[in-house]
Amino acid sequence: MPNPRVVITGAAGFIGSHLAETLLDRGYAVVGIDNLLTGDLANIAHLAGRDFVFVKHDVTNFIVVDGPVDFVLHWASPASPIDYLELPIQTLKVGALGTHKALGLAKAKGARFVLASTSEVYGDPLVHPQDEGYWGNVNPVGPRGVYDEAKRFAEAMTVAYHRYHGLDAKIVRIFNTFGPRMRVRDGRAVPNFITQALRGEDLTVYGDGSQTRSLCYISDLVDGVIRLMHSDANGPVNIGNPRELTVEALARLVVRLTGSSSRIVHQALPVDDPRVRKPDITRAETILGWRPRVSLEDGLARTIEYFREKLAAR
Repeated sequence: MPNPRVVITGAAGFIGSHLAETLLDRGYAVVGIDNLLTGDLANIAHLAGRDFVFVKHDVTNFIVVDGPVDFVLHWASPASPIDYLELPIQTLKVGALGTHKALGLAKAKGARFVLASTSEVYGDPLVHPQDEGYWGNVNPVGPRGVYDEAKRFAEAMTVAYHRYHGLDAKIVRIFNTFGPRMRVRDGRAVPNFITQALRGEDLTVYGDGSQTRSLCYISDLVDGVIRLMHSDANGPVNIGNPRELTVEALARLVVRLTGSSSRIVHQALPVDDPRVRKPDITRAETILGWRPRVSLEDGLARTIEYFREKLAAR
């Protein structure tokens, strides 16, 4: 009997590449699709020679995959504030047209579908922690709206395919995730702080640093996604680490773990930057039997080592 076959859009990205690698390790065949707008072939180069096929393709156009497909994981999208501020139209197109094309592939193949959504659908939340029943507080015309609304639309289309076509579709709302293969110039807090600390530069904290984030290590996220992929759940499920800390505390922790002498400096808070972020993971615990296992300190240590090697090679 052939191995189950998975199509991953955005496979050359940070999370997509880890998903591809873990699924291969578990005996799946993987077809990775990416237009390399923000992805990097270096993230998947080590998968060559395995049951992995890479296709360079923009998923806002019709997706053709020969042969059977058991799962479609739609991960294609710019995901960093730097990316979606520089690529607003592409972000909206992949959330709308790309999701439509990925859902169409799943429907045509009779495959299960998993949408990578985000905690950003909650916007700057007025409910804390955020559970899946919260509808969010999103500014549709703010600078972050292109990403927030692209993902909210993608969720609506995914649910429509489930209700109208009977497609077995799942939605994972991903909270802040970090780990190896994040880009040096990613723009998010963890890679920014680590890169600045390793270079001996000032760590840039936006606002007064009291805003909070909840950080999940990549292997925990991937485990949650694969559990969801095989579950009977069709509503949104939060996957993230409920340990909450301030951005200022995160910066100080990175300075300590890197042994850096960097100082912390403050700059103006970006427009619509969320003040709090913490997942309620009751659904994931109940439905998937999932909880994060990697501590923040251990995950940061592994990520710092990756960035140390990456910067040394530049």
